[in-house]
Amino acid sequence: MMRANSMRWMFLILLVDSMLWLPAKIQAAGPIGTWQLLVNSAGIASMHTAVTRFNTAVMLDRTNIGPSQIKLPNGRCRVNPVDQVLKTDCTAHSVMLSLSNNGIRPLFIQTDTWCSSGQFLADGTLLQTGGNLEGALKIRRIAPCASTGTCDWVEDPNTGLADPRWYATDQLLPDGRVIVVGGRGVFTYEFVPKAAGEGTFALPFLAATNDAQNDNYYPYVHLLPNGNLYIFANRDSIELNYITRTVVRNFPTIPGEPRNYPSAGSSVLLPLDGPSGYQTAEVMVCGGARAGAFRNPTAQFPTSLTCGRIVITAAAPAWAMSNMPMRRCMGDMIILPSGEVLIINGAGRGSQGFGFASDPVLNPVLYNPGQLTFSILQATTIPRVYHSTANLLPDGRVLVAGSNTHLFYTFTGAFPTELRVEAFSPPYLDTSFNARRPQITNVPAIVRHGQTFTVVFTVPGQLTALEMNLLSAPFATHSFAQGQRFLRLKLAAAVRVGGTSYSVAVTAPPNGIIAPPAYYMLFPVTQGIPGNAAWIRITN
Repeated sequence: MMRANSMRWMFLILLVDSMLWLPAKIQAAGPIGTWQLLVNSAGIASMHTAVTRFNTAVMLDRTNIGPSQIKLPNGRCRVNPVDQVLKTDCTAHSVMLSLSNNGIRPLFIQTDTWCSSGQFLADGTLLQTGGNLEGALKIRRIAPCASTGTCDWVEDPNTGLADPRWYATDQLLPDGRVIVVGGRGVFTYEFVPKAAGEGTFALPFLAATNDAQNDNYYPYVHLLPNGNLYIFANRDSIELNYITRTVVRNFPTIPGEPRNYPSAGSSVLLPLDGPSGYQTAEVMVCGGARAGAFRNPTAQFPTSLTCGRIVITAAAPAWAMSNMPMRRCMGDMIILPSGEVLIINGAGRGSQGFGFASDPVLNPVLYNPGQLTFSILQATTIPRVYHSTANLLPDGRVLVAGSNTHLFYTFTGAFPTELRVEAFSPPYLDTSFNARRPQITNVPAIVRHGQTFTVVFTVPGQLTALEMNLLSAPFATHSFAQGQRFLRLKLAAAVRVGGTSYSVAVTAPPNGIIAPPAYYMLFPVTQGIPGNAAWIRITN
């Protein structure tokens, strides 16, 4: 009996060492957010979305599906002899949305971008990689412009990817290159651009996390403060030194369900804190689908209820688990300028796949990482399930688009192809907070790593708990915002310069490891209430 008890206690100790349960609570109701229909028809169902520094959003679907609902301009048509549905297609499969007037401008893509990946480069160009069929090896770029401009997609005619990348993940690196990780049946990574003679590099971890239904597509990739990459696939994760091509650390398996496509939950790197030297990196993973749900879609199993947090930089990392207010698969996790995490879109049963989910989750939830609380927010009336997206906007709203559970555009039956575009206003945008809302009036357009720069801003009421938070513009697709990053910058004491106007000295992130060179949104925040962001370029 004594031996049995001692073994039982040893088991419990081992369990606690690798997993803790956090008592997450449902927070009392306050302002719960509002929804606004921006566009009744964007012409396409946006499978991939990215917000640009010109107050526009690039929205991208796929080809090989026949016509969309918006024509290319000036009689232009896409001629592609290998297109499987429409060899001559005079409709657009990408558009640019103006966030100032909600106008839509068609864009031109030549090859299939189905389930592709992307990332903004240091100069603001949007890099887009891979896809399916004839698009799997392609590299595309668009140099964003104002809504009145004529910028468009350009396919690289001379250089492509070394391996076909369908369901891969991109991450901007400190030196300005992009690493492209994984894909369907592809257990490698590569770089764009490549060094002379460079090819691909094997990543056995991806093969090890592959299962009968391939729960390792779109791996979650986060750049850590030491320059290594945290990569999560299925239920496991590693720390990869991509320079030496070595796995330097393996992390405990997250409890519960598979978490990547086709069982997709989502993941964020929680805010990196400048006042403490950006030393602590913590990752959060929420949602997913029951193991085997994708292979048995008729069962419509309930989706995951859990979130896990793990401090990657801890001496002995362990998953700390908590329950969400509701089950969710295909939820998008967006870090808001307040430091809270919005979980939005998704389904309560099934998995990713065409027609494989039901019970749409219409209510977003707001997670407070410091208080460990969830708040249930205002529901939408539009289901956003497979192939939907969510992106933070510079005014603090969240752009919500897409949802197509059908192989082709289908406007009848359950979950018709969704062309409407919405914006969700989180609770912090409630007008009752306007007396606390700061607004930037002057900031440099370009800031070097490590530079101390001055931000001038106004606050109508008392100035309390000031933050200047730097947020990236990620590439959102398949429930993961590739390249999403939040940096809480180091500040001096703010100085009143007259009336409601203040000046504060802000220290930029020290290097490209903390902030890869790119355009970022700088949000002023007081008492958790953000003002509009100013776009700034962070350079080496």
